[in-house]
Amino acid sequence: MSEKVRVLITAVGGAGGGEQILKALRMADGDRYNITVTDSRPNQPQFQLAHNHELLPLANDPSYLQQLMTVCRKHRIDALFPGSEPELKVFAENLHVLREAGLFVPINQPDIIKLCMDKDRTNERLTELGFAPPRGVRIRGDVALPEIDWWPAILKPASGSGGSANCYIVQSAEQLVSLMDYLASQMSHRDFILQEYVGTPDSEFTVGVLHDLDGKLVNSIALRRSLEGLMNVRLRAPNITARTDLGPTLVVSSGISHGKVGKFPELTQQCEAIAEALGSRGPLNIQCRFVEGRVRVFEINPRYSGTTSLRAMAGHNEPDLMIRHHFLGEDIPRNAPVREIEIIRHLAETIVAED
Repeated sequence: MSEKVRVLITAVGGAGGGEQILKALRMADGDRYNITVTDSRPNQPQFQLAHNHELLPLANDPSYLQQLMTVCRKHRIDALFPGSEPELKVFAENLHVLREAGLFVPINQPDIIKLCMDKDRTNERLTELGFAPPRGVRIRGDVALPEIDWWPAILKPASGSGGSANCYIVQSAEQLVSLMDYLASQMSHRDFILQEYVGTPDSEFTVGVLHDLDGKLVNSIALRRSLEGLMNVRLRAPNITARTDLGPTLVVSSGISHGKVGKFPELTQQCEAIAEALGSRGPLNIQCRFVEGRVRVFEINPRYSGTTSLRAMAGHNEPDLMIRHHFLGEDIPRNAPVREIEIIRHLAETIVAED
């Protein structure tokens, strides 16, 4: 290949998916990519890792799509990756526009993206397919609260909420009433899902299942999450319920994951079956706990994961594989072995401006 593939990755600031895709493509063999990145905020440290950078408005800005296309034309972009969930939604809704402009956009199908962004509907679909997710019920702040007998539970927005944002541990009906009163005065949306808390913190995994855009399995890989440090835990509370099997402490993970990466076949085979049953084509990230030999899925993110670069370090580089197969026409390896490694994340400091 004489010319590099020109890639645009959006929303690379912070520690989200955009940064992960950027790191993964920088690890790819052969120096095959010329990378342009964007963010809505200036002076992002990640800009220093790319060949070019541009500013874009937030995805809800009426001019977002037009400005995105302008950047793509300016840098003669070949392949386009959304780095945030709001942008993923815009890409899915306008996929025909992007592809008609000659852009390769390796994301999942719009119907899968729409399904998985609705946590309640995802739970219903998994139940219909026989995969036994944790019990859940949709609730609204302006209607009577349900009576349940499966405490403790997790309360979270019914849509969005990447990185466990706006999630709460609830251990009784009294706590739920108080929490809903508080949320009614603090948050604009009123739709939540109350989901059964299952498993112990040491049983939590994030699993990537990658299909190509034709629906054929490429590979799967899992990360057993280490939920000990401040970066990796969003919430922690003493277990005051009678469910001693859940351990003395209830934990909700953050969007920053690290731990042991590997195949974990007893787990990934079940996640492959879930992705296959849903009809996934593209990246799918399954958040789950492994309880008594069974995967209990509490969330599915239809996108590249916050652990994309960790997977690449283990030998499974999802964005690189998609470009090589679909854009460059390579015969990529499937079900390839991955390294079994432990990865720890840490803070780093970067000077982005100097007076």
